[in-house]
Amino acid sequence: MDRLNTTFAALSDPTRRAMIERLSHGPASVHGLTEPFALSQQMISKHIACLVRARIVIKTKCGRESVCTLRPEAIKTVSDWAFNYRRFWEESFDKLEIVVNQMKKEEVRDDRKHG
Repeated sequence: MDRLNTTFAALSDPTRRAMIERLSHGPASVHGLTEPFALSQQMISKHIACLVRARIVIKTKCGRESVCTLRPEAIKTVSDWAFNYRRFWEESFDKLEIVVNQMKKEEVRDDRKHG
């Protein structure tokens, strides 16, 4: 559960989510990740460090530049966790739909009786 907490904490920030979106298209240099944001290099480095700690991103040295690569399996952990709740909610909505449809039928019958 600690790994999941770390992953959710990393995903909670919109800047980090935007970085993940960018990395979903392929690896990028740290400089390339910095460009779209009006943040200091220090803040960008903190965001990247958070993503690395959460094991969402791998940061490697390539010559004089650092390159970040997305680890999709980290996001899959969140997806797997959410899938169980999705199934629960879908089943609950299916049951609710049955109840609502029964109520509508009863309402139509009552309208015909009193109409």
